[in-house]
Amino acid sequence: MSSKLEQLQALLAPVVESLGYECWGIEFLSQGKHSILRVYIDHANGILVEDCEAVSRQVSGVLDVEDPITTEYSLEVSSPGMDRPLFTLEQFSAHAGEQVKIKLRSPFEGRRNFQGLLRGVEEQDVVVQVDDHEYLLPIELVDKANIVPTFD
Repeated sequence: MSSKLEQLQALLAPVVESLGYECWGIEFLSQGKHSILRVYIDHANGILVEDCEAVSRQVSGVLDVEDPITTEYSLEVSSPGMDRPLFTLEQFSAHAGEQVKIKLRSPFEGRRNFQGLLRGVEEQDVVVQVDDHEYLLPIELVDKANIVPTFD
């Protein structure tokens, strides 16, 4: 995780949690003049638009005061959704047995994209089975990971 993301996580997670939600994860997509700060929130009862609005108001206030992002950006507060992103080893572990799509920052064994069955976690590695091969992907190489929803 980059130092900017760590700083945002440390600043915003307590705000989200003080409102009674889980801070599922934070993404900062730096795209010049159109950067996006996305805060994912979750709750046992699910997330409604009103929940996102309430968190957005509080997070906006903290961001205005602390000013951790010096460039222009848009704030989005969202539920993780069915294709929920995975950020932490704990989240990977909790979703073992599900299909995942993982993109790495740099190639591992010659490839950056993996889609398969999430087996779990071993120490600092995410274990994913693609076809007949099991990969142990170092968590620090994971750029983006999502659950692949299945519709039975």
